[in-house]
Order: sequence, then C-alpha cells, then structure tokens
Amino acid sequence: MAVEVGNLGFNLKNLPTLSPLNHGRRLQSRKLKRAALRLRPISSSLVDQQRQQIDFSEPENQLILALIGIQGRGRSASPSQLDDVERAVKVLEDLQGVPDPTNSELIEGRWQLMFTTRPGTASLIQRTFVGVDFFTVFQDIYLRTNDPRVSNIVKFSDAIGELKVEAKASAKDGKRILFQFDRAAFSFKFLPFKVPYPVPFRLLGDEAKGWLDTTYLSQSGNLRISRGNKGTTFVLQKKTEPRQRLLNAISTDTGVKEAIEEFISSSRSTAKAEPVLQEGGWQMIWSSQTETDSWIENAGNGLMGTQIVKENGRIKFLVDILLGFKFSMTGTYMKCDTNKYDVSMDDAAIVFGSFGLPMEMETKFNLEVLYSDDKIRITRGYNNIMFVHLRQT
Repeated sequence: MAVEVGNLGFNLKNLPTLSPLNHGRRLQSRKLKRAALRLRPISSSLVDQQRQQIDFSEPENQLILALIGIQGRGRSASPSQLDDVERAVKVLEDLQGVPDPTNSELIEGRWQLMFTTRPGTASLIQRTFVGVDFFTVFQDIYLRTNDPRVSNIVKFSDAIGELKVEAKASAKDGKRILFQFDRAAFSFKFLPFKVPYPVPFRLLGDEAKGWLDTTYLSQSGNLRISRGNKGTTFVLQKKTEPRQRLLNAISTDTGVKEAIEEFISSSRSTAKAEPVLQEGGWQMIWSSQTETDSWIENAGNGLMGTQIVKENGRIKFLVDILLGFKFSMTGTYMKCDTNKYDVSMDDAAIVFGSFGLPMEMETKFNLEVLYSDDKIRITRGYNNIMFVHLRQT
C-alpha cells in the first residue's frame, strides 16, 4: 500500500522509521523545571528572512490564527480546530491567489510545513517525522533548473542533522507538479558522509511517482496550500510571522525574551486598543523563571498550570498534580491602571473529584497585560516574572 512520505505528497511503501527524541519533564530535588509546550521549531537558515516585515491579507490571517495552538502540525487538532482550518483553507482556495502557481517564480524556494491533515492511511514514518514538533519539516521546490526537483527535508536538530528525500519533478497545467523519487539520505552532523536511506526507488515503479497540486499561492509568495494525490492537504510558509516565531522560540527554548520583545513591538503598530485580561481558560506554556523551590508556591502564584478568568472579577489557578489530584486556588482581580490588575488569591485546596482538602494560603500581586488576543496572552505577574499563555479550546 502506498503512503505519502514525510506527509508532503510523496508516495512510497512503508519504510524504516526513527523513534522521536524524548524531551520530557525533568524534576530535580525540590526544584521544578518549567516544561515548555512542544511547538514547531524553526530553522536557523530562515532567520534572516523571518526578520523582514511580512504582510498577510485578512483571509490569510484567518488561516494563520486557526493554526495557532495546534501541535503536531495537525495531529493533535480537535474537531473544532480542524473545522476552523478547513473553512479558512476553503476561503483562500476560492480566492485562487496567484494564477498558474507552478509557472510563477514565487513557488520556488524552501517552504516550512505548518499543518497537514492526517489521512487514515498514515504510516509510521508520517507519525514519527511530521507529527513531532521538535522536528522541522521543509519542502524545497526548484523547477527552473536543468534538474527540476522537489525535496522533502526532515530536520531533527542543528546538532543531529536531517533526512532529505528527493524527486525528479516537472510542472503540468499551471497547478500540478509531477514527481518521481530517485534518492534519499541522512546527513548527520557527527558523520563526515551521508547515510543512504534504504529505499529501492528503481524497484518501486509507479509507487515512487505522484503529484502535488498548489490550490493557493499568496501574492506575497509567503503562503501556500497544496493537495497531494493521496488526498492530504498541506499549509506551508516561506516566512513565519512574529507570533509563530515566538511559539517556535518557546519550543526550542532559544531567544524567547527577544522573540517576545519583537512580537510585542510589531503588535503595537497595529493595536487598536490597550490589552485587557480576557475571560477564558489560559494554559501557561512559558515563564521567565526556570527553577523554583516549592511547586505549591508556584501554583499559588500562578507560575504553572491554567488560569481561568471570569468576567465577574473572579480568577482561578488550576494545576494537575497526579492521578486525578489537582491544586485549585481562587481569588479576585481588579483593574488598577490602563493594562494592570491587582490580583488577590485566598482560597486554596487540593481537589480530587468532588472532594477537597482546604489549604491555608494567600498571595497578592500586580498583573500587567503586555499583549492579548483570542489565541495568545503575554503578561508580567508575580515577582515581575513574564508569562506566555495559550487559550484553551
């Protein structure tokens, strides 16, 4: 049975796979290290491009917003998230974008995979490579050369290396790219030579062939939607916008503060009003404090878990502990300045189901909202610690 290698529209039989790296939480004695949400990492080769100003149309922005918070490039998407993405994709496909995209120079270059649907025939190689946020997945398209090619690249990390799967390619009908695999290899940083990927391309015949349709290419050349011959939809970008760069920085725990500053700075120019403390459930994915002496103090000061904000001035901190046990602490918030709030927490308990064990705790601090929209929130809270939260769906 044929599958789409790297989930980018290339068909091959089930092939050997690599096990994803384990990047779990590490606990030290009485010290809890922050566990960052694993999101898409970014390639250093794109950094210079990404520092440029990126302009997206309103329909394109709707698709980008729909992708925020989806892990595994679509693997972990909820039904409502998939519906949002599909609606945004359909709107852009109806707009058509650049006519005859395969004839345009804008399609040339390296594209980063941001999202893909998960067909029922997905193989282990798809789940291993595409669904792991720590890996970065690219597609190179070069049709205007003496050797036209389309390549899929799975970058494991800067320190480890990458897998590159290449195919001969040709354009057809202005939208379709025909391809046929002919080589693949691992390039490991710790080896002076490439390691061939064990794929008998010459023996696969038609199973090494396929096609990829570009159903939308933005006028800026920054956004592309494609559909493969196995029915899979792909969303790819050449340059990621500041919000995505921030999430990428959190994923790799590299340059987060700089990414926050860039994101907030770029947002100020388009902000219509001062940020406010929006209601809803907000999951913390990053804080500027990396180690603490007491997890219970962390939980009580909002340094971990989820914050549930209500319009009536009530706020709750909720932290999963173990085997269904949760830490819960409720309190109030009151606006004291343009984007600042006084927070007072005084009702704590260890909760299991409908039972609770009260705890004597009280904390007060000032909360400053640096940025907030329907998907992401950046604040400065207890002890001037900076936080990034994602809205829960």
